[in-house]
Amino acid sequence: MKSAQAKYFPFFTGIVLFAVVVFFSGCSGCGDESNQEEIQRDIPELNHSLFRDCDSAIIANKAVELDKKFSRLQKLTGFNGTVLYAEKGKVIFKKAYGFQNVRYKKEDLKTTDAFQLASVSKMFTSMAAMILKNDGKLDYDEDIQTYLPTFPYEGITARMLMVHRAGLPRYMSLAHKEWSNKKLPLDNDQVLELFAEYQPDVYFKPDDGFHYCNTNYAILASVVESISGQHFDEFVKDRIFDPLKMDDSFVYNMRGDTIVSLYVEEGVPGYYRKGWRWREMTDEYLNGVMGDKNIYTSVEDLYKYDRAMDNFTLIPDSVLSEAFEPGSPKYWKRKHGYGFGWRIKQDMDSTVFHFGWWKGFRTFYIREMKHQKTLIVLTNKDKGPGSTHFWNIIKADTLPIGAVCDLPLLPDKKSLPTVN
Repeated sequence: MKSAQAKYFPFFTGIVLFAVVVFFSGCSGCGDESNQEEIQRDIPELNHSLFRDCDSAIIANKAVELDKKFSRLQKLTGFNGTVLYAEKGKVIFKKAYGFQNVRYKKEDLKTTDAFQLASVSKMFTSMAAMILKNDGKLDYDEDIQTYLPTFPYEGITARMLMVHRAGLPRYMSLAHKEWSNKKLPLDNDQVLELFAEYQPDVYFKPDDGFHYCNTNYAILASVVESISGQHFDEFVKDRIFDPLKMDDSFVYNMRGDTIVSLYVEEGVPGYYRKGWRWREMTDEYLNGVMGDKNIYTSVEDLYKYDRAMDNFTLIPDSVLSEAFEPGSPKYWKRKHGYGFGWRIKQDMDSTVFHFGWWKGFRTFYIREMKHQKTLIVLTNKDKGPGSTHFWNIIKADTLPIGAVCDLPLLPDKKSLPTVN
């Protein structure tokens, strides 16, 4: 009985306070001014910090739980990376685990460190296309030969590129075969030249199937360059990174380089396991191609991007909403649909995500939009915990942020409002 009273005490107190306020406000014409002033002095002030403290306690409890989970993953799987988890517009947890230099366990990671996003980069390429659409400069359903006259395949549109329905062959396979000197960087213009010269067979006719392929987003980056008149990395900086103050972020490229460097000198280095020791991943000629990969950012910056989508900072809802609609809704062979740079989790309401792997990096980004949950995990090892661990976090109970405190989180009685 005592615990039940404690549980409902704030509720009944709130009712009493509300009744007192209504009663006295309803008597605004009663008595003289001195009596009204006396009455107003007697009305207790509601302790709003009660609700703020409640949120803080809930967030603190969840943060402890998440820290235990990732500390355990670090111990069991060697997890090395940064994490940010948010709900309802509040950062619940962010922390860095491990080192920039994995081999020698030096230089502690920070949540402002920039990691290669790998395929998670695709959402930025599609955002660049959506910005141009909103500017009135890009027609999703126009043949891209309008923008890239030397492109050898007809009937392919920007929309097909974004949802992987173009049927194009893999540029990496083409380059592996035809780019003879692998010490020279390959860029987006040269990818177009390889396709124009060799015209490898397509997988299927345009819009006749689904085939996830990095070529689509490399070509889409070239479309962005053609329309904007800017290099892709400059456009992304000017139209996405700078407006959102994503100061840790950049698009890696090799423009102006005459030879492939030994290592990528910007951002956090990626590592792979060889034998019993970790080795830093070397740079390679394919890293000169932008659009399908090569965005570097931090968990803190990526959350700024996440908030910008919630607030429609870069583009309006009418343009952004299409990104979260499956481009192949009837394609039964795929477990998840694909929107504009996002995979759509079809067995969860309003949930989109993308994962990435490339040259010593593994990245995970999940947005559960129904309850406003976001999880970002960036790692600089080619092996580590699988996505099941992260889906379990998203699927856990939604935090009652902004709600009346539950019993274990009630503050001390001294902070409760009282009636004189």
